[in-house]
Amino acid sequence: MALDYKSSGVDVEAGYRSVELMKQYVKRTMREEVLGGLGGFSGAFSLDKIKKMKDPVLLSGTDGVGTKQKIAFLLDQHDTVGIDCVAMCVNDVACAGGDPLFFLDYIACGRNVPEKIAALVKGVAEGCVQADSALLGGETAEHPGLMPDDEYDLAGFSVGVVERSEMITGQDIRPGDALIGIASSGVHSNGFSLVRRVFDITNREVLDRTYDELGGKKLGEVLLTPTKIYVHTMKAIRNAGVKVKGCSHVTGGGFYENIPRMLPDHTVAHIEKDSYPVPPVFSLIQKTGDIDTHVMYNTFNMGIGLCLAVDPADAARTMEAAEAAGDKAYRIGSVLDEKDAADIERGGNTSAASGKGVELC
Repeated sequence: MALDYKSSGVDVEAGYRSVELMKQYVKRTMREEVLGGLGGFSGAFSLDKIKKMKDPVLLSGTDGVGTKQKIAFLLDQHDTVGIDCVAMCVNDVACAGGDPLFFLDYIACGRNVPEKIAALVKGVAEGCVQADSALLGGETAEHPGLMPDDEYDLAGFSVGVVERSEMITGQDIRPGDALIGIASSGVHSNGFSLVRRVFDITNREVLDRTYDELGGKKLGEVLLTPTKIYVHTMKAIRNAGVKVKGCSHVTGGGFYENIPRMLPDHTVAHIEKDSYPVPPVFSLIQKTGDIDTHVMYNTFNMGIGLCLAVDPADAARTMEAAEAAGDKAYRIGSVLDEKDAADIERGGNTSAASGKGVELC
């Protein structure tokens, strides 16, 4: 029998079918700036509105979902990890004060199952809707022999825009500024290699187990909760007249890795751990795995998805705007000069070169 592409493991017709199935979801994300339709070699986006800005700056963010996808594989539930993928990218754009304009995804799979790919894109589209971002295009690549037939890897990137004068850079942060934490929706999309090790997640039975600590919910249901998208909340805070001086998206590396990224040199984020409720899933992870508290805060978001630095006079207004947008917000600490930070070496983590870091108490 003569060889063809399908007999080699790549089903082009399945790819066509995937595109047809996903069109209904992509259509939901369209913005008026989008030119053309799905299926072209490139996506087109009008710059007419951007031209009317004084000094526009383009922002970009790219990321994937990581090993959280393993949970989706075991549960055979593929319509939420797309939200995670979008969130990981657009939240980074929002951290710089920008509005996401469009998003593109990339799906690598061992075998193209049209219904599964369409479910993935359904989640991506939902994330784009939540972020007011157009799903401008994407790619599905079938990799037989390189990946297992029933697995995939989802990644993407976002492009946004901001007026240069409105960029959030952290350079205006001063000692005394308030730190506002915006609640996460759970584990989000980081630390899952440790989570899977803690619970020895190798089969669906582990994920179907219910825990009193989780309100009787199944472990898999809680772990697969999509990452919170903060685009609307950041817009609401901006529209409330608050100048956000610094913003950190608390992702891989937790508090210790991410919060210092927004700080100027020789300042310390002093955070009170009891200033907000830590979601029970983190307590369950820590107890089950016998994990040190420092490791927890150096791995997970611990219930805070965004950390903002604002003038103390704007703290209440910031929290009110976040709450009005549907998110929980807490005053979790303040910025200190490194000389005033209490016992940094014992209670926190700093960079020896710059002095900036995090102190938890």
